[in-house]
Amino acid sequence: MPASGAVTRNTLRQQIADALRDEVLAGRMQPGEEFTVKQIAEQYGVSATPVREALVDLCAQGLLDSDQHRGFRVRVFTVEDYKGMVEARALVVDGIFRRAAVPGAVEPHGPALVSVRRRGEEAARAARGGDLNILVGYDLRFWRELCALAGNTYISEFLHRLRMQSWVFAVPYLRGHSELSDWLWTGHGEVVSALALHDFEAARVLIAAYNDESLVWAERLPR
Repeated sequence: MPASGAVTRNTLRQQIADALRDEVLAGRMQPGEEFTVKQIAEQYGVSATPVREALVDLCAQGLLDSDQHRGFRVRVFTVEDYKGMVEARALVVDGIFRRAAVPGAVEPHGPALVSVRRRGEEAARAARGGDLNILVGYDLRFWRELCALAGNTYISEFLHRLRMQSWVFAVPYLRGHSELSDWLWTGHGEVVSALALHDFEAARVLIAAYNDESLVWAERLPR
């Protein structure tokens, strides 16, 4: 039946988009790497239509660029791009904290904050162990759930996009460091603890320090 076929194709489209996004975020598909719909379809053993749709979705998320004649490529972000992302992240998170400061917006022992804390603990553990593959996924979930506390899906989606793009830029450089744990942020739990105490100024200070460290790191990278 037509409805069943549509669901199957849409599901396949999402699965392909998720798989390719993971490849990009993990740095296994490098910035600037080019490929065609046909190559991806053959790689996954599927038809071209859901692959093309998945690639268009990833372009909309700012992870890929498309070229009418050459296909697609992983987006290349510059150091200046990354610095702009960090600045934008800071503004968005500050807005989240202002909304969270409204009385009753954050329950210290509510399920939402408990879940955020759990994500943060996993992200921090991966950061201390220098495990980028684990860290990226948990870090994205941490910020997405933290952002949801603001109760605005537009803010949440915007920050999620920024953080994905930040990782696309950072991962290839980070994989070149021998001591990854020296460069990875582990303050997720401290931020959650500050929010649980309604100490939003402490949370802002923690995030500001994190963003400053990110900018210092970026300045040391080759242009």
